Amino acid sequence: MWLWRSRRYWTHTTMSILWCLPSRLVVLSCVWSLCLAQFEYLGYPPGYPEPVEDQYTAPQIPADVPRIQLRLAGEKRKHNEGRLEVLYEGEWGTVCDDDFNIHAAQVVCRELGYSEAVSWAPSAKYGKGDGRIWFDNVHCTGKEKTLAQCESNGIGVSDCKHSEDVGVVCSDKRIPGFRFLSPLNNNVDSLNIQVEDVRIRPILASYRKRIPVTEGYVEVKDGGKWKQICDEEWSPMNSRVICGMFGFPGEKRYNARVYKMFARRRTPSYWDYLVNCTGNEAHLSSCKLGHSLSAKGNSSCGQGIPVVVSCVPGRAFAPTPMAGYRKAFRQEQPLVRLRGGGVVGEGRVEVLKNGEWGTICDDHWNLVSATVVCRELGFGTAKEALSGGQLGQGMGPVHMNEVQCSGFEKSVTECQFNMDKDSEGCSHEEDAGVRCNVPAMGFQQRLRLSGGRNPFEGRVEVLVERNGSLVWGTVCSEGWGTMEAMVVCRQLGLGFASNAFQETWYWPGAVSADAVVMSGVRCAGTEMSLSHCLHHGDHLSCPKGGARHAAGVSCSETAPDLVLNPQVVEQTTYIEDRPMFMLQCAYEENCLASTSSSTPANSYRRLLRFSSQIHNNGQSDFRPKASRDSWVWHDCHRHYHSMEIFTHYDLFSLNGSKVAEGHKASFCLEDSECDEGIEKKYECANFGEQGITVGCWDTYRHDIDCQWVDITDVKPGDYTFQIVINPNYEVAESDYTNNVVKCKSRYDGHRIWMYNCHIGGSIGGETEETFPGLLNNQVTHSLVWLPNHMRALWFQNEDSTTFLGVLRCKTPTKDPGPLGNSWRLCFRTLAAVQHASPLASTSDQQVYIPYRLRDATLVTISFQYL
Repeated sequence: MWLWRSRRYWTHTTMSILWCLPSRLVVLSCVWSLCLAQFEYLGYPPGYPEPVEDQYTAPQIPADVPRIQLRLAGEKRKHNEGRLEVLYEGEWGTVCDDDFNIHAAQVVCRELGYSEAVSWAPSAKYGKGDGRIWFDNVHCTGKEKTLAQCESNGIGVSDCKHSEDVGVVCSDKRIPGFRFLSPLNNNVDSLNIQVEDVRIRPILASYRKRIPVTEGYVEVKDGGKWKQICDEEWSPMNSRVICGMFGFPGEKRYNARVYKMFARRRTPSYWDYLVNCTGNEAHLSSCKLGHSLSAKGNSSCGQGIPVVVSCVPGRAFAPTPMAGYRKAFRQEQPLVRLRGGGVVGEGRVEVLKNGEWGTICDDHWNLVSATVVCRELGFGTAKEALSGGQLGQGMGPVHMNEVQCSGFEKSVTECQFNMDKDSEGCSHEEDAGVRCNVPAMGFQQRLRLSGGRNPFEGRVEVLVERNGSLVWGTVCSEGWGTMEAMVVCRQLGLGFASNAFQETWYWPGAVSADAVVMSGVRCAGTEMSLSHCLHHGDHLSCPKGGARHAAGVSCSETAPDLVLNPQVVEQTTYIEDRPMFMLQCAYEENCLASTSSSTPANSYRRLLRFSSQIHNNGQSDFRPKASRDSWVWHDCHRHYHSMEIFTHYDLFSLNGSKVAEGHKASFCLEDSECDEGIEKKYECANFGEQGITVGCWDTYRHDIDCQWVDITDVKPGDYTFQIVINPNYEVAESDYTNNVVKCKSRYDGHRIWMYNCHIGGSIGGETEETFPGLLNNQVTHSLVWLPNHMRALWFQNEDSTTFLGVLRCKTPTKDPGPLGNSWRLCFRTLAAVQHASPLASTSDQQVYIPYRLRDATLVTISFQYL
C-alpha cells in the first residue's frame, strides 16, 4: 500500500510541475541539481573495491556427449559440499559410490565452478536421494570437462541403491569468472540460470562513506556486467537473505522516494529474472527464480525500480554516537556464545542452561540451525555448519542434540531438540560449530605482514594517516606479546597467533615503512582491529625505534587449548605436615612460604597437596615457548624444565586477598595419558621433546615436589582455591577463559574440604565467586575492587526488595588490588529491609552499608557509572 501511494504521489507531483510558471521551473531546476549532488560517484570505501572483470570461457563439449547438469544437495553443512545429483532429460537423479574416486570428484567440482575437490563421501553421507541413479562404476582420469565424458556403465544403468549415493566436498575457492549460482534452484527444471557475483552498491553519498555498507542497490554480475534486480516481486524475505549474506542479522525499511528519484534520473540495467526467497535460506543460491523479464525487454520493470536493501548491523559492527565502533567484540545474547574460533564469527557453539555452559551435539546440525545462531549473535547467515568438534572440544554437559530450527527463531534455544539424560550417546567429539558471514569492515586493508617466508608471518605494518596522507609504518615492540599478536592474526583472517616477536631484523620489510607509527599497544585479545587496542595515539614513545626492533607475528590456523580437570583437583586434595629436613630441594626452588627461612630443620610445614590433570582439547599440540637449547636442568627432579611459569596456585580469602600461593618454579611437559587411538609423543626422560599432544593430558601427581600450597601460616576459615594455567599467555591458545579452575574450600585448622570446583566461565554468573560470603545469611565483611572510573555498585534481589549501594573509600589503598591502581570499596551485610538504612562510617578507609539476603538466593549485579 505504501508503495502504491508513493507512486500516486510522484504522478501527482509530475502533473503539477508541467503547469508551473517558468520562474518556478528555475527554482525547481536548482533544487533538482542540489538533490543530484548527493548521488555523485565518490568511489567505494575500503573493503568494497571494484571487482576485477575476470572472463570465464566455458569448455567446449563435443556434440555426441550427453548434456547433463550437476548440483550438490542433501543434508549438507556448507554450500560447497553435498550429495551429487545429476539432471538428465529433465529428471534429477544420483550417482552410485562404486569405483568413485578423487579424480571423479575433481571433474565434478570443476564442472560446478570450484577450483578443486577436497574429498568425496560414500554411503549416502548427505542423506539418501530419490529418483533414478544415473551413473554407476564411474571411472575418470580427472581431465574430463564433464562427468558425462567419464567411463561408466552407461547413463541409467546401475544395480545400486540410494544408500550408496555418493557425496562430494569441493574447495571454497572458485574458478575466476565462473558463474557461482550453478544453478539457482528455479521453478523451471530445464532452465540453467547462473550469475557470477552479488553486491550491495551504495547509492546515497552518506552510505558510500560508511563502513560497513548497509544500504544500496542489490546487483548481480552476469556476463561481466553488473545489473539491478526489478523490485516487482521483491519481498522482505528476499532482503533478509541478502542482508544475511553480507553479515547483517536483519533488515529495515528505507526512504523509497529518494531511490525513485534516482531511478528516474539514471536508466537501470535490469537482470532478466526475479528472485523468490522464503527467508530462511543461508545464501541467495538457495532461493528460487521468479518469472523472466526478457519478454518485456532488458530495461523494463513496469512501475518498479531497482531493488534496494537496508540492513541492520549487529552491535559489534554498528557505530555508536560516543565512541565510534566498540573496542572489543561482545556477544549480543548471553544465552549463546562461540568459543575456540580463530576469527570473528566462528567458533564452537555453547549454550547456557540451568546456569551452566554446555555444547550442542552435531546430529542433524545444518546451515539453517547454524544461521539462527549467527543471527542471534549479531552476524549474518552461516557460511558453514561445523561438526565433529572441528574447533576444539568443549567441557561440561552436552545440552542439545538433534537441533531442528525453522530459521526464524530469535535464539537457538527456541528450536526443537531432543536430549535425554544420557545425551543420546553424544560426546564432545561431536560438538557443533559455526562459521558466520560478517560485514566487510575493511580492517584487513589497514594492516599487513611484511618480509616473512609465507603469508602467515612477518613484520607488522599498519596504515595510518600522517600529514593528510596514508603511510605504512611499523609497531613498537616494547611490551609486544601474545595478546597483541592474536589481534593481528584475527584482523588479517589468519587464525591464531603462534608467536609474538620483539625483533624482526630477519624479516626485512619495505624501507619506506621502517618508521614507528604505533606504540604502547596493549590488547585484551578480543579486539577486531589493532587500532581498537590501547595505544599512545599521536604521542609516540619507542626508545628502540622500529626497523629491526619492530613487532612481528607468526600465525596459525590452529591452536592448542589447555583445560584443567576440576574433579581431579577436588578428589585428590589433602593436608600433609612435612618436616623441613625433607624439604631441602623444595626450599632451594622457593616452593615454600617466605616464613620457611626461619623454620628449624626439625619442625614441620603444612602443605595443601593436590593433583592436576591438564588436558589439551585444542586443534594442535601445546609446545613450550622456549627453544630446546634454553631448557633448564633441575637436579632435584632429574629432568629438564621447558617453562619457568606454567601454573599459578593461589588461596584467597573471601574478600579477594591472597593468603597463600604455590611457588612451583618450573615444569616439564609430557603426555601422561591419551584418549583411545592417540599415541604419546612427548616425554621428559632422556632430554625428550616436551609438550602436550591433542587428546592427551599431563598429570602432576599430588606426591611430587612443589605440587602444593604452603598453608602453614593460614588461619582456619573459608577460602577460594584457584589454579591458573599458562597465566602469562606465553603460549597462544584458542581459548584462555577455560584456563582457570576455582574451588570453595574450608579449613578448620586440622582438615580441609575442597568442593564446588569448576572451570572459569563454565557457569552463568560469577556472583558467588566474587561474593561467596553472601550465601550463608551471616554477617560478614567483604572487600570489592573497582577501577578508578567506577563510583558505585548496585545489588538487587529477584523480588526487588534488597538493595545495596557501595561507595568509594576516601583514600586509595597501598595494595593495588587485582585490577591494578584501584580504590577499595567496603560494605557489611545485615538484615534485609524494604528501605535504605543510614550509612555507618567506621573510618576514613571504610564505608559500611547494611543489607542482607533473606535466603541463599544469589543476587544479580549491575554496574552504574556516576
